[in-house]
Amino acid sequence: MTSYRLPKGGLVDRNSSLGFTFDGHSLTGHAGDTLASALLANGRQLVGRSFKYHRPRGILTAGAAEPNALMTIGSGGRTDANTRATMQDLYDGLEARSQNRWPSLNFDIGSLNGLFSPFLAAGFYYKTFMWPAKLWEGLYEPFIRRAAGLGKATYETDPDRYEKSWAHCDFLVIGAGPAGLAAALTAGRAGARVIVLDEHSLAGGSLLSETATIGGESAPAFAKRLADELEMLPNVRVLTRTTAFGWYDGNVFGAVERTQKHVRDPDPNKPVERMWRIVAKKALLASGAEERPLVFGGNDIPGVMMAGAMRSYLNRFAVAPGQRTAIFTTNDSGYALARDLEAAGVQLTSIIDSRADAQFAYTGKARLIKGAVVSDARGGKALSGVNVTTANGATETIAVDALAMSGGFSPIIHLACHRGGKPQWSDAHGAFLAPPGTRGLALAGAVTGTTGLSASLAEGAARAAAIAQELGFAAQPFEAGRVDGDVVAPPARPLWNIRGVKGKAFVDFQNDVGRKDLGLAVQEGYGDVELAKRYTTSGMATDQGKLSNVNAIGLLAEARGVSPAEVGTTTFRPFYTPISFGALTGPHHGHHFQPVRKSPLHDWAKKHGAVFVETGLWYRSSWFPRAGETSWRQSVDREVLNVRKNVGICDVSMLGKIEVCGMDAAEFLNRVYSNAFLKLPVGKARYGLMLREDGFIYDDGTTSRLADDRFFMTTTTAYAAGVMTHLEFCAQVLWPELDVRFASVTDQWAQMSVVGPKARATLQAIVDNDISNAAFPFLAAKEVSLFGSRLHGRLFRISFSGELAYELAVPAGYGESVADAVLQAGKEHGIQPYGVEALSVLRIEKGHVTHNEINGTMIPSDLGFSKMVSTAKPDFIGKAMLGREGLMAQDRASLVGVVPLDPATTFRTGSHILAKDAAPTLENDQGYVSSSAFSPHVGSTIGLALVKSGHARHGEEVMVWNGLSKEFTAARLCNPVFFDPTNEKLHV
Repeated sequence: MTSYRLPKGGLVDRNSSLGFTFDGHSLTGHAGDTLASALLANGRQLVGRSFKYHRPRGILTAGAAEPNALMTIGSGGRTDANTRATMQDLYDGLEARSQNRWPSLNFDIGSLNGLFSPFLAAGFYYKTFMWPAKLWEGLYEPFIRRAAGLGKATYETDPDRYEKSWAHCDFLVIGAGPAGLAAALTAGRAGARVIVLDEHSLAGGSLLSETATIGGESAPAFAKRLADELEMLPNVRVLTRTTAFGWYDGNVFGAVERTQKHVRDPDPNKPVERMWRIVAKKALLASGAEERPLVFGGNDIPGVMMAGAMRSYLNRFAVAPGQRTAIFTTNDSGYALARDLEAAGVQLTSIIDSRADAQFAYTGKARLIKGAVVSDARGGKALSGVNVTTANGATETIAVDALAMSGGFSPIIHLACHRGGKPQWSDAHGAFLAPPGTRGLALAGAVTGTTGLSASLAEGAARAAAIAQELGFAAQPFEAGRVDGDVVAPPARPLWNIRGVKGKAFVDFQNDVGRKDLGLAVQEGYGDVELAKRYTTSGMATDQGKLSNVNAIGLLAEARGVSPAEVGTTTFRPFYTPISFGALTGPHHGHHFQPVRKSPLHDWAKKHGAVFVETGLWYRSSWFPRAGETSWRQSVDREVLNVRKNVGICDVSMLGKIEVCGMDAAEFLNRVYSNAFLKLPVGKARYGLMLREDGFIYDDGTTSRLADDRFFMTTTTAYAAGVMTHLEFCAQVLWPELDVRFASVTDQWAQMSVVGPKARATLQAIVDNDISNAAFPFLAAKEVSLFGSRLHGRLFRISFSGELAYELAVPAGYGESVADAVLQAGKEHGIQPYGVEALSVLRIEKGHVTHNEINGTMIPSDLGFSKMVSTAKPDFIGKAMLGREGLMAQDRASLVGVVPLDPATTFRTGSHILAKDAAPTLENDQGYVSSSAFSPHVGSTIGLALVKSGHARHGEEVMVWNGLSKEFTAARLCNPVFFDPTNEKLHV
C-alpha cells in the first residue's frame, strides 16, 4: 500500500464519504473521486491483469485512454464489463470487480502464460494452430474462444432506460478544457447557440489539475467560474459526462451522455445513457493531447504511471502516488509534476531526463540526472525500483515505489480524421497533427500542438470569435487574464528505442504487444502499419491504440529506416471510445424493439370489429367477423361476395406514398419506370413497373400526375422505404442534373378503397365533383371537393379487384370521420368493410401480382407485362440487361393460373408443380404456387403459379405436390385472370 490520500487539497468533498467494494473488499472514497482515484487513495495499485500474459497491471492514466484498469461494475442486469475505472465516477454502494484473472487478482493461474512468452511472440497463432487440422474444431477453436475477451456480459435483462436525441446548434465545442471553455464563452456571449461536450464529470479539463493561477484565481476556481457562466447563458448547453464519438457527413456529430451511470439507483423515468446526434453549423475540436508512454523494460508494473495522470491524482484528487517517487521524462512537462509533488510533501527521489541538453531551470531538491534513461523497472505486483542507464553507459538502481513517465504528447485528433482525412506527421512537434481542410471543424489548444495555458486560452477564444463572425455574430475574444506558474513545455524529441532494456518493454499494454514484436513484424514482412497492427494486435485493444499507436509507428519507422511520416497511421474510425449496446439501441428493445405502425384508419377498423394481422411494421385489418360466423373463412367469403355484388370499403393507407416534384419529375419517372411516363396527362394515373439494374422487377404501383411538375407515386407496403432510397440514389448519383425532389407522405394521408358495382353511387353522395364514367373514367386521378367543399381530398379511379373501384385519400386526421361517412352513404347499397384477406382473394381472382410473384427473379415478360417495357424510350433502369440470353429463354418460369380438377380438393401456397405423372423430385420440379385462396366466385381453391413455359401450357393437367403436408392435388394450368378477363367492369 504505497499510494495514499493526502491530508489536504484536491477537489474531492471530504465531508462526503462513499462506500464501495473492489473484489468484495469494502473501501471508502469521497464525492468527486473516480473509481481509479479512490482505489489509489486506498493503496490499491494492482487493479487488473493483461490479456495475453496475465501480467499484473496498475492504473496508468486518468482518462479515456486507460488500457489497464478495466472493471466490471454493478450486478445483475446492471452489470457493465470493461468499464474504465478512470472514467467511472464513484458513488455510494458501487460494486467493482477486476477482470481476466482466476481464481483471484492477487493469485492468477493465467500468469503462467508468461513462462511461455518466448513461444507466444507476435503472429504465433497464425503459425501454431495449423496442424493437425482435425484438432481445430475440437480443441484449438474452443480453447481460443474461451481465452478471448475481457470481462463477461450478463445474461440478465437490463432494467434501465436508454434514449436517443437530436440537437441543433450554431457552434459545437468538443472538450471543455482551457481552449474549449474560452471558445464557448466567446461564442456564447455573442449570442450563438452553443453546445459544449466534455467526457468528464466537471468542465475544466487540464485546469482541474493545474496549480497555476489565471487572473489571480486558481486554475480550478477559474474553470468553475467559466463553467458557471456558461450554465447561466440561455443559449448555451453544457453536457458533461458526454463523449463525442464520431464526426459524420453534414457536420453531424455523435455523442453519448452518461446521465445516470454515476448513481446507485437510477431514476426509472430517466435514461441512464443518451445518444446524441448533434447537427452543428460549425464545430471546434478542443480535445487536448494524450501523453505518450516510454517503452522501457517493466513499464507495465503497477506503480508506473503517466506523469500527467500522476499530476491529476495529486492535484485534483489529493492522492499521492507513493512514498518514494521518480520521474522519467523527455520534455519539460515532467518538471511541473516535480514542482507539485514537492509542494505536496511527497518525496521525489530523482528526475531522469533523457535530454543531455535540457534547459529547464529546476530548483527543487530531487536529484536531476540528465542524458539518462530508465532502462528497466523492477518489481512484480508493485514497483520496487528502477535501473537507470546514464549517457556514458553506467547503470544504477534507484529504490522507488512510484514512477512517472512522459514521452511527449500526441494531439487527440481522432474526430478530425473520421471523414477520411489522414494525419500529418510533424517533425517540429514530434507528433501527428490533424489533416488540413477539416471544413466545418476547427481546432484549438493542445490538439493543434499548442502548449501552455495562456496560448491555449487565447487560441480557443480567437478561433471562436472568427467562427462567430462567420455565423453573423459580433464576437469579442474572451480575455482570461495573466497566467502565473504555468510550465510551457516545448515539443519533445521522440524517444522510440531506449538503450539497455533487458525486460519486457510494452507498447500496447492491454494486448501485451512488446517492442520486439514490432521488430519481428518488420523482419517477417509485415512492416506496413496496417499489416503490423493485425500481425501483432497492437492498437486493437479497447483503447484502440490511444497510448500505443504513435510509439508503434515510431518503432516501425526505426526498424524500417524511414520517417514516421512514411509509415503513416492506421485508419481512424468511430467510435472514439467504446459505446454500450444500450446507447446504440436506445428505447428500441423488448416490446419497443421495432415501432408499431398503425394507419390513420386503425381505430376506425377496430371500432368495426377488425381482427388485425402484423404485416412488417404495420397492423392491418385482416377481416371483420360478424355474429354467427365461426371461422375466418366465413367472414372472408362474405366480404368477397359483398364486394362483387354490392360495395365494400378497405383501408389501403399502408401503401407507400411518395410525392415526386420538380421541373424534371416526368423525365425522371420516365427513366425509373420501364413503361412511358413522360407524356402522362395531368389528371391521369398509370400502373408502372420499376426494374433493377439487372432487369428484374423491383416494385410496382400506380403513379398519378397531379400537375405538370408534381406526381403522386404509390409503392407496395413492404418496399416503400426501399423505393424511396432507390429514388434518392437515382437523383443524387445517376442523374444529379435533373430538377426533382421527393417526400415520403405515407403517414400524411388516410386512403380507403371503395369497391364494387355500387361504389360510384356510394361515393357520389359525399363527393361534390361529378364522378360519372364520362367525367371520371378509369385511371382518372384528381383533387376533389367533399361534403360541400368542407374538405378536399384526392380521388383515384384504380382497381386491384377488377371491379368498379375508387381510392379516396384525405388528410390523415380526417380519415376516421370520412370512412364513417362513406359507410353511412353506402348503407342503402349494402356496404361492408373488408380486410386484407378478402383483398387478397379479390386480387388473385383478377390475376394481379404482388411480391409473392415479384420475387426478385421475374422480368416483365414472365408476368405478362411485355407491353409495359417501352421500346421507344432511349433508356431506363434495367433496359440494357433485359436483353441477356438467359432472360430470353423460352422455358423461363412465367405466370399462370391453377385450379384443382376436383373443386372439393385444395392446395397450398408454396406447393410444387409437377408434370401429371412425374415423381416428386428436384429434376421434375416445374415451378411452384406463389399465391392461393378459396374463391367464392369460382367455387374452389384457385392459385397463381410460376411455371416453366407457363404461357404456353394453359389447359395442361399437372400435379400440385406439397411434401410437407404430403398432399397431391390434380390440377389444371389456366389463364391467371379468373374474373372479368375482358375488363368490362373496370370501365362501367
